[in-house]
Amino acid sequence: MVCIIGAGPSGLAMARALKARDIPFNHYERNEGIGGLWDIDAPGSPMYSSAHFISSKTLSGFSEFPMPDDYPDYPSHDLVLAYLRDFAARYGLDEGIQLGLGIDQIDKSDDGTWLVHRADGVSVLYRAVVCCTGAQWEPNLPPTPGSFAGTVMHSAAYRDARDFVGKRVVVVGGGNSACDIAVDVSRVAARTIISMRRGYWFIPKHIFGVPSDVFAEHGPPMPKWLEQPLMAWILQRLYGKPERLGLQRPDHKLFETHPVLNSNLYLSLQHGDIIARPGILGTDREEIEFVDGSLEQADAIIYATGYRHSAPYAQDLFGDSQHPNLYLTCFSREHHNLFGGSFTETNTGAYIQFDTTAMMIASYLDDQSRRPDVAARFDRLIKADKPDLSGGIKFDSSPRHKGYVDGHAFIRYRAKLSKQLGWGFKDAPVISGRRTSPLAAAGDGRVAR
Repeated sequence: MVCIIGAGPSGLAMARALKARDIPFNHYERNEGIGGLWDIDAPGSPMYSSAHFISSKTLSGFSEFPMPDDYPDYPSHDLVLAYLRDFAARYGLDEGIQLGLGIDQIDKSDDGTWLVHRADGVSVLYRAVVCCTGAQWEPNLPPTPGSFAGTVMHSAAYRDARDFVGKRVVVVGGGNSACDIAVDVSRVAARTIISMRRGYWFIPKHIFGVPSDVFAEHGPPMPKWLEQPLMAWILQRLYGKPERLGLQRPDHKLFETHPVLNSNLYLSLQHGDIIARPGILGTDREEIEFVDGSLEQADAIIYATGYRHSAPYAQDLFGDSQHPNLYLTCFSREHHNLFGGSFTETNTGAYIQFDTTAMMIASYLDDQSRRPDVAARFDRLIKADKPDLSGGIKFDSSPRHKGYVDGHAFIRYRAKLSKQLGWGFKDAPVISGRRTSPLAAAGDGRVAR
């Protein structure tokens, strides 16, 4: 019996992969509904009302279950949640999930099995545990220098711009959430500042009328040494010099940090709805001083500064809370049959990665019973194999990019390895016909965006 912890996208992909191989499992979700962080009503969810996917629907669905044709290019959070719940229902995964039942701790037994301590006081023994609880539940909140007297919060607690009507707001960060929230707040705030310690590359959500990831995927293949400067040149022609809008020039090459897809930040800067400032140097009551000597009066600081990849119920087993040492981002190198299904940090659509990761884990577990010689061969790889998954990109040295992988290099390596091991990745029957969104079918009118 296998234990799956978490019923977000990673956990659902894992359940489908195990079910396809008739591997028995128990599936636990601490919240009362399926969807993980995409359920905005789930306690601790970092979702906010204006959130949308940053990868397109075209390249973001699970295998054999694409996102509906009537979804917009970049679905809103409620559409993504509906898609996940439709996926669970279509494959009968929702029937076996024990909702409202979290996990307090997992312990390794002397015989190599796993004792899982549930929140209801019951402990159950399993042959394997797959942790699919995600990487965006523990906010990374830095200290505010000085004596700021206003509201201080992490973006994980942000829900709606209405809380900041008429206020002076500083949003700290340069990632996707920071840009989204700054634009969102600027529509109602008296003044909105976005504070970044460094320069970043901003990629528009559409290039030549198609989603950016689709444009990149269908364009001519290029080596990274050519693609990086060419795409950087295109972005500079589209946006102009960042210094003109108060932004800092990127101190790294394109693709060396997690991509920031946002078409609205530059427009808001150009309109003066948002003012760009560098990092915060110090505060004094309502006054904030930035490293360039500029001053701003503020009522609130929102830190969009990322998350730690923690699994509180098993942190001692995974080790590093920023990025565990996992083979191919999911197989524990130290503990047999302990897997991290949702710790992947990559530059491609996450659901594709969750899906293929789940299929690899399921294939490996299946081999332990059916082809023990192949499983033993893979055991040796888990211990010793250290593939280069950078795709020729020199990723940034920041904590977030520790263990970061290039999605295409990752996919190619897994495909090669799976062919060598005889692992198949077609795990679900093809559903024929064009799909419409579950929300459209319900007639609630939330599809159009």
